[in-house]
Amino acid sequence: MTKFQILDQAMLSALSSEASGNARLRKNLNFHENNESLCHRLLNALQPGTYVQPHCHLAKNKDETLVVVAGKIGVLLFDSIGQVVQAIELAPNTAQFGVHIPVGTFHSMVALAPNSVFFESKSGPYVAISEAERSLWAPAENDVAAPSYLAQMLAHFN
Repeated sequence: MTKFQILDQAMLSALSSEASGNARLRKNLNFHENNESLCHRLLNALQPGTYVQPHCHLAKNKDETLVVVAGKIGVLLFDSIGQVVQAIELAPNTAQFGVHIPVGTFHSMVALAPNSVFFESKSGPYVAISEAERSLWAPAENDVAAPSYLAQMLAHFN
């Protein structure tokens, strides 16, 4: 059974510090017991410079809901050929602080401020993103073109 936890600023700070020390510049803190749990709830800390390859989820129950609790996150929604159809800036205590992303929607996010953290909820169990869910028009995370593509994504928020 999961232990009782208070979500506080110290937790956000520690998670953001872990993200800073991670090569991918992000770190998550799961509240669900394991990858087989039917509901996944987690905090996800992003630092500027992290690159999340645009992707979608195809399983019928894999909608995602994100609520920003610290910093500022840019969420990008893409059409099937990679054109940005919407760029949404999210931050706590602002008019736009969260987003619900339906199944089949190509999306990515960028950190627009240091120590940005969002709460995420989606159905489990965990299933790794398949090749069919990866964007063919954007580089993979370890591709040498990823930093250039990240710069293009960030340009939607300038």
